[in-house]
Amino acid sequence: MARPIVLSNGELHVGLNNYGLVHDFYYPYVGLENHSAGQSTRHRVGVWVDGKLSWLDSDGEWNFKFRYPHRALIGHTIARNDELGILLEIDDFVDSEMSAFVRNIHVVNLRDNPREVRLFMHQAFAIGDSRSNTDTAQYLPDSDAILHYRGRRAFIVSGLHNDQPFDQHSIGLFGIENHEGTYRDADDGELSGSNVEHGRVDSTVRFTINVDAHSSERVHYWIAAGTSTREALYIDKQIRNDTVNKRLHKTAAWWHTWLEPANEMAAKLPEAQRDSFLRSIMIIKSQVDNRGAVIASTDSSMLNYSRDAYAYCWPRDGAYVLWPLIRMGYTDEPYRFFEFCRRGLHPSGYLMQKYRADGGLGASWHPYVHGDVVAPPIQEDETALVVFVFSQFYHTTKDFKLLNDFYESMVKPMAEFMAGHIDEVTGLPKPSYDLWEEVFLTTTYTTATVYAALLAAADLADEASDSDSAVKWRACAEDIATAAHKHLYNADRKAFYKGVIVKDGIIEKNDTIDSSSIFGSFMFGLFPVGSDELTAAVETFVETFKNSNGVIAYPRYENDNYHRVDDASQGNWWFITTLWMAQYYLETDQSELATSLIEWVRTNSTSTSMMSEQINPNDSTHISPSPLTWSHAEYVATLLDTLTESK
Repeated sequence: MARPIVLSNGELHVGLNNYGLVHDFYYPYVGLENHSAGQSTRHRVGVWVDGKLSWLDSDGEWNFKFRYPHRALIGHTIARNDELGILLEIDDFVDSEMSAFVRNIHVVNLRDNPREVRLFMHQAFAIGDSRSNTDTAQYLPDSDAILHYRGRRAFIVSGLHNDQPFDQHSIGLFGIENHEGTYRDADDGELSGSNVEHGRVDSTVRFTINVDAHSSERVHYWIAAGTSTREALYIDKQIRNDTVNKRLHKTAAWWHTWLEPANEMAAKLPEAQRDSFLRSIMIIKSQVDNRGAVIASTDSSMLNYSRDAYAYCWPRDGAYVLWPLIRMGYTDEPYRFFEFCRRGLHPSGYLMQKYRADGGLGASWHPYVHGDVVAPPIQEDETALVVFVFSQFYHTTKDFKLLNDFYESMVKPMAEFMAGHIDEVTGLPKPSYDLWEEVFLTTTYTTATVYAALLAAADLADEASDSDSAVKWRACAEDIATAAHKHLYNADRKAFYKGVIVKDGIIEKNDTIDSSSIFGSFMFGLFPVGSDELTAAVETFVETFKNSNGVIAYPRYENDNYHRVDDASQGNWWFITTLWMAQYYLETDQSELATSLIEWVRTNSTSTSMMSEQINPNDSTHISPSPLTWSHAEYVATLLDTLTESK
């Protein structure tokens, strides 16, 4: 299920689902320790009126609209139930200064008579993403709050209506011992008042509201998060003292300030693209942890259907995500990301496939043994891209301190690894896994990133007065380019090979047409724009993926089976690969073609501009995680390219 609303302050991250309910609740890292990752941990919202109770996730009873109306990461949800005659307008935010998730709920009576409305707020945690039954929940009478805790994680649940706390509560069990959850205690409009439970626990609180005809009342509800009960209670007290309205305005002001560089760029774009541009930048920011990790996606939906989700930091994704921010002048997020990469660097000079938000290694399905070859289970493009984008960061900021901080400790060992990781037979980088994490070979794409990274490292070496390294790395890059022109262009198909691998002294070639081969070649200069090879490869690519229905959008490669929905198609459409083609068209002054692809991306995004990984070619529904941070980054990068190319 997509996340129409995501909220974050770099420490607490909340994802709301298509019913406006909490579906992901990460703390204290973005992307790590999802305390709502288990089954039945959605935080329900219910309305009892005229003797009937309806939960927002009751299928068909409520209609929803989602927006980000404030040019801040403050979500606005409208939930309407015509049968009940109730409308909820909810402003949701994660406080910019404190780890608190806050809901400002506007309860509107659509009927001609005054009514008593009972609003039920239910919360269920699997604290620490734990499937064990060791959590505790307690009613705190002195604080008018419910405490959920386990070890060093504490959550205070509270709220106010007309300066009065919730008037009833219930604490109980869910998902074990035949208990569905305390939300069932609300069926009759009343809660039992149970005060404590341990195991797999949840809680529900009630606010009783008297609403005049065609009038409204407000309820403020929040969850304060801390690494101790004391910390969570302190945040709870701050919200009460400051008031929710003041915290909302402070959070909006923080986002307005942070968005200033982006606003300067947005003002130069066509009006139709400005809001989606800014929302994409905010969504990107929501996926960045304060300690440097750039999370691929905090959408945990896949976890319930497969072995894992996307809540990891792939160095490749992080580099691509931060590149457009660097172009706009942001410095804090890139600096922390490079610190994160430096901490995770292998002693041999390469980065691993992916990392947790706390810097630990992420789960992997890649072995160290590949047939007769023993090699680290890496994707070499990730190491290369970090070097390349760091170079972009340095040359944009002109801050020599960056070289002092990162050249010897990160750039040089990475460049030394790449320069030494060359296949003796082909003269190309040795095989590693492709960027799609599926095939072990030397791809055209990875070759292009290594080539560009070594040239970038050589330029940095010149800046650092390390002339010997500069000469060595530049010569290695030139040798790679020569070998690429010899081995990586398929004259028969007039396309780039996906890649090559040496087996028993023989070079085997994979002729799959892959979008990354084209993107890598032109973006990183391995085959220059205007070259016969690149021009022919693009023509072949476009012809290969021409759609009979006239839609211009692109899959990753020929017969891509990942989440494939239609055997008659080449594969699902991807936002990333479609935007890559838009970037190529902008580079070659084919602005009309680029504009059509950009518009396809914008119109296939949600009302809050969320972009998933893939689009179903049959019905244009979103597939796989949403939001996917890299999709948003490529959209922002492409719009920035429209400004660059129009000069």
